[in-house]
Amino acid sequence: MSLKLERGSLIVSCQARSDNPLHGPLFMGAMALAARDGGAKAIRANGPDDVKAVKAAGLPVIGIHKVFSEDVPVYITPTFAAAETLAQAGADIIALDCTPRPRNGDDPAELVRRIREELGLEVFADISTLEEGLAAEQMGATYISTTLSGYTQYTEPKPEAPDLALVEALSKRISAPIVAEGRYNTPELARAALNAGAHAVVVGTMITNPREITRAFVRKVAGP
Repeated sequence: MSLKLERGSLIVSCQARSDNPLHGPLFMGAMALAARDGGAKAIRANGPDDVKAVKAAGLPVIGIHKVFSEDVPVYITPTFAAAETLAQAGADIIALDCTPRPRNGDDPAELVRRIREELGLEVFADISTLEEGLAAEQMGATYISTTLSGYTQYTEPKPEAPDLALVEALSKRISAPIVAEGRYNTPELARAALNAGAHAVVVGTMITNPREITRAFVRKVAGP
């Protein structure tokens, strides 16, 4: 069976938090159309409403469902119920946190199995270390992504640069496609990820978050 995500492709993450002026399916749907017209080959989106909206772009959709809990760090699709809502909204691929951190939800290995067997969808495993990537492959994840490198307590503090070393290490040890995600904020860095062995690259903020792009410019303009 052919993979939904093409080798060498750019995936655009169309997400906006509730405090962002672009929050909501109307804007995320428009972002997805713009990304498609620019050459993106897939979209990553949060929540069933946004997943439905970005489907209009006609690209494969990686769906996540953020469910926050004050007492645990894991929030990316922590339950099978959350995964089901994404499938019903039209997601082609379900992404989830595959780290071993505490969660209010289902065991990640069980989640991977049920998503593949019961929903018939590909699984996108968000991890932060080589060991987690190896474990996610054993769980049966379709793709292994470096999304959480720099965002777990044992990989902090978050560096400014993306974790190309992790991409390279994963690509040498894992047969599943590796997806580079996290701080790929220039075309050159995205190309470097592919050169390091990534199957595809996810870019979010530097394409779809004008507020953060503006802040980056303001910091430079205001600096010495």
